[in-house]
Amino acid sequence: MAENTELESTARIARDLIRFDTSNYGEGKSNGETEAAEYLGAILEDMGLTTEYVDAAPGRTSVIARVPGADGDKPALVVHGHIDVVPADPANWTVDPFAGEIRDGLLWGRGAVDMKDMDAMIITALQDVLGSGRQPARDLIIAFFSDEENGGVFGSHHIVDTRPDLFAGATEAISEVGGYSVHINGQRAYLLQTGEKALVWIKLVARGTAAHGSRIIHDNAVTKLARAVATIGQQEWPVELTATTRQLVAELARLMNVDPETTGPDEVVLSTGSAAGFIHATLHTTTNPTLLKAGYKHNVIPDVAEALIDIRTLPGEEDAVLARVRELVGDDIDIVVMHRDVGLENSFDGALVDAMVGTLKAHDPGAEVLPYLLSGGTDNKALSKLGIKGYGFAPLQLPPGLDFPGMFHGVDERVPLDALVFGRQVLGDLLSNY
Repeated sequence: MAENTELESTARIARDLIRFDTSNYGEGKSNGETEAAEYLGAILEDMGLTTEYVDAAPGRTSVIARVPGADGDKPALVVHGHIDVVPADPANWTVDPFAGEIRDGLLWGRGAVDMKDMDAMIITALQDVLGSGRQPARDLIIAFFSDEENGGVFGSHHIVDTRPDLFAGATEAISEVGGYSVHINGQRAYLLQTGEKALVWIKLVARGTAAHGSRIIHDNAVTKLARAVATIGQQEWPVELTATTRQLVAELARLMNVDPETTGPDEVVLSTGSAAGFIHATLHTTTNPTLLKAGYKHNVIPDVAEALIDIRTLPGEEDAVLARVRELVGDDIDIVVMHRDVGLENSFDGALVDAMVGTLKAHDPGAEVLPYLLSGGTDNKALSKLGIKGYGFAPLQLPPGLDFPGMFHGVDERVPLDALVFGRQVLGDLLSNY
């Protein structure tokens, strides 16, 4: 499909958002978030809504608006997205990652699935509801946060800590990485995210003797760090099931006609193909090295070497895993906890879950809807400090061959245009009726 002036509005808004390079480099370094927030805020204001901009730091802008519901006695629902993205190296992409190119019926670009697609779906679903003269069933708090890709330090956490009044009356929230379809044994099913793993980002610091690169130096910081990084990266963490993952494995086994008692959880999940991209990591703790830094010249042995490790644990396992990591790296390595956030797990029941499941099935009769635990994290972590239960519900009906989990933080990120229309319609119905 070629780009044209008749482009459906969800795809157009998502494309426009991709063209704002909102790359988040961590440690307070980011681009374009204020401009993207103002773009979204202007659309909200065109709908007659009053917006509030919150700057955690210069250029780190979030925008929030409250939509009055038909029943003011019902608790409010937070509907939120984030406007930042992880960086992208154009040299590795088929297209310019910030051009918002439309090719082969898909929208390509950084943020196409994480999560400028959902931002656009929220906007156009709300336009459909308000444009028809209706109100949502309850008050909605629409929030587009900065800095999610850095754990929300300059976004959701800052706002929850400094402006909790903006979420007054809210008890539940919906956001990204849930409600998307997978294909299991020829059957389409949707994964509804009811929880997410905990997050512990650490830095390993090795210290040694600085010296000329030609000398024999056993106290080499790089060598010490390399051993620690390899040990952590090769660590095999055992299967641990929570209530959510136990239920999911049982449902997957049913769809694949296998016995979960004789077929192990890993085998059940891996046999789902690309759907395992997110699911498999929810059965285990993960400790992935993600960045190395040491030295400044070929012939100088540095006295310090550092590595970043992304640790994701099951909810409540953070301290035990961190203690084990300390054992693995040994006494020669210092560990600095850079950022830590809670895990979440909600049961697969209740009025909101029923509404999400029912709305998906109304738009795709015969489909299965299954609970799952997200291996990553979302801004729902911050909202949980206010007692708000968060779910992942960015509904997308996807073709069987698309490796959707591989799009997140990957190369050539893209989303089908018709999936955006599907999501807009499902979200619009949910906001109208729940």
